Amino acid sequence: MNREEIIKKINTFLIEEFEVDGSKITPDAPLKETLEMDSLDFVDLVVVIESNFGIKVKGEDFVGIVTFQDFYDFIINRVSN
Repeated sequence: MNREEIIKKINTFLIEEFEVDGSKITPDAPLKETLEMDSLDFVDLVVVIESNFGIKVKGEDFVGIVTFQDFYDFIINRVSN
């Protein structure tokens, strides 16, 4: 899976899971605010990441993730390793 395919897959499940308008998902948009995430949403996001990409994610992995680009880079780096 290449970078563009991973980003498309991420955006698709974010739109479905969080019922957000896809046009609001841009690389520099703030992840938490755009998705209106609370602590339970983070649990849902971890489950979706694990089921879609087969990688384990911990809460502390999200510490440096502010924008969608940060999130994309995190997933791409984990999938590539």
